[in-house]
Amino acid sequence: MISCTEFIYSYSELFKFIEKREGEQGVKTYWEHISDNYVAPRLGECVHADGIEGCYKYWAKALSEEAADFTMTLDNDIFVIDMHHCPSKGRLLDKKNMEPYHNYCGHCDLLYRRVLEPLGLKYDYDMSGTANAQCKLTISKK
Repeated sequence: MISCTEFIYSYSELFKFIEKREGEQGVKTYWEHISDNYVAPRLGECVHADGIEGCYKYWAKALSEEAADFTMTLDNDIFVIDMHHCPSKGRLLDKKNMEPYHNYCGHCDLLYRRVLEPLGLKYDYDMSGTANAQCKLTISKK
């Protein structure tokens, strides 16, 4: 079985492979498949059960498993993840003998936005810090 740390590199390389064969739309189609078949049943269930608080519960588990350096806040129907250091992007940036997929962080935007916006939540993903393995996600009620 492939370890979590090895998976990060494989994931990035897979995105490059798909884009080379199918273009950027092929990568998006792959991400949509993951979102619909893996993320939606899990995150969607949390949101259906607990509203925006379900987002907090979902990511508390997921980000702790990844050993990410982050701060999460839930206040008055606004949920924020401030990713101080993403372990996935951080590992890719540290690996000097490979170039990460140019839109690696885009998978986080598509995977979760695709689930949350149809549930009536506003999804704002600030990717301006991804060159330093940082991002900020804000989810609120529309």
